[in-house]
Order: sequence, then C-alpha cells, then structure tokens
Amino acid sequence: MSVRITNQKLSRSSKEWLQEHFEDPYVKRAQKDGYRSRAAYKLLEIQQKDRIFKSGMTVVDLGSAPGSWSQIAAQLVGEQGLLLASDILPMDALPDVHFIQGDFREESVFNNLLDALNQRPVDLVISDMAPNIGGNASDQPRAMYLCELALDFAVRVLKPDGKFLVKVFQGEGYEEYRKALLQSFTVIKSRKPEASRARSREVYLLATGFKAK
Repeated sequence: MSVRITNQKLSRSSKEWLQEHFEDPYVKRAQKDGYRSRAAYKLLEIQQKDRIFKSGMTVVDLGSAPGSWSQIAAQLVGEQGLLLASDILPMDALPDVHFIQGDFREESVFNNLLDALNQRPVDLVISDMAPNIGGNASDQPRAMYLCELALDFAVRVLKPDGKFLVKVFQGEGYEEYRKALLQSFTVIKSRKPEASRARSREVYLLATGFKAK
C-alpha cells in the first residue's frame, strides 16, 4: 500500500494513522521483503497454520489490490496452478497472475472471471475485501455486504470440498454470516493473525469442506 502525503492540513486522526503506519514493523518488513502490503503476513500465517494452498491449485483472489495476497498465492500454487485476481481498483501486473479489473457484482465482470477460469474447478476463493473504514455506523453493513458477495461468488465457482477464506469484521451481522457459511461448508475456523492490529475488529473465517449442490 502506498501512502500519499499532500500539503493539505492533516487531521489529528490522520496524523496518528500515518505515524502508526510508518512505525508498523510489518510495514517495514513488507518493504524489505518486497511485498506490496503488510497484509501479506496475515496470509502467510494462515498458510503456515492451515495449509490452504497447494501446488497446482486454482485460486481466485477477490479484492486483490494492491496485490500482496496474489504475490503469495501465485508462488504457492506454482506454474501448474492458476491464480485469478480481481479488484475494482487497478493493480500492477504480477508474474503468473491473471488480473481482471472491475466490480465483480456486475454481470459482465463476473462473466469475465468465469471465462478466465474456462470451466476449471476452483479449489480456493480468498477475499481480503473491505470498504473504506471511516468510523461511522454505515461501515459494518457495507463490510458485511462485501462478505456476502464474496460468499455468493464462492458457492458458484468452488468445486466439492473446496475452501473459502474471507475477512470479516466482528459486529452486527457477524454471527448470522457464520451461520450462512455453515449452510455451505462443513467446518468454520476463526483466525486472528498477529499482523492484524489488536484494536481491529477484523478476523478471518476459513470455511472448508464445501457442500456442492
């Protein structure tokens, strides 16, 4: 993630965020290791614990920009695998990553994703999507809406026994979302990686054993 600073006067909260960002050890580590954002270490920890990626897998990365999850996923699935990434925002090209820009809620973008898969069964869908968090009451419903969209996509493309990893924010709608996951998957695990800031309400839900209909 790049941070752009202008000459405009920053609010106190913005100054505090910038200070925290630049002092964050995971931000510094990402810059050193060549990852595009600190989020890379969240996925790496989940992979170390749950081994969700294997060589040769077909993976879809929703909300992929700036691309740190795609960097890791592409390496783990290898040349025999397929990594398809999508975001409404632009993303700089990555080796062995097929990127489609657009809002996957739109039928044309969704069809582009399906065309790129070319009927290839999907082993894993990952989603790190989140709305711009402004600290107001509308943030949670918008965040949960994105989670619901990601789940809807996953159940359309996953093969039997496939996996789904999604970022969720605890709060209104969280428990209902877990119940919705259990309708389509046999096991749900909650993960809070060390790279997630302690004050953040974000958790990652790993759903395994997709019950294809």
